[in-house]
Amino acid sequence: MADVSRHRSDITHHPDVTEMRERYARMVGARDVVFVDGPVLLAGLYFAISPWVVHFSGARPDLTVNNLILGIGVALLGIGLTTAPRRMYSLCWAMSAIGVWMIISPWVVTRFPDAGMIWNNVVVGAITCVLGLFAAGVLMRRSREA
Repeated sequence: MADVSRHRSDITHHPDVTEMRERYARMVGARDVVFVDGPVLLAGLYFAISPWVVHFSGARPDLTVNNLILGIGVALLGIGLTTAPRRMYSLCWAMSAIGVWMIISPWVVTRFPDAGMIWNNVVVGAITCVLGLFAAGVLMRRSREA
């Protein structure tokens, strides 16, 4: 019969303890900006549905398409930051550029934007730009340390 008693053993004498610690350090090191991916995903999803939330989807179909495409793109960046953070942190500069485009797009895409469109795009664009700059700053700090 097998011994299934509940005693804790010390793994300090395990033959692979150094390899396990190094692997754990690599896994934790890749997730140093763990709270950026969620807000980026939420900002992208909100920006994609914002024409229907702010009620300008029927009046301005050109800005609706712009917001939908950019929102889906930012949401995909957020998913990418979750699944492959080391690869996706290099796209944080692109996320900042998308945030700047979100801010200026009501005036570029439409002729006479109303206040709801302007506030919506400026606020979500600023949030996206700040999150992109923050993640890019972490990337630069990590590359300096390496």
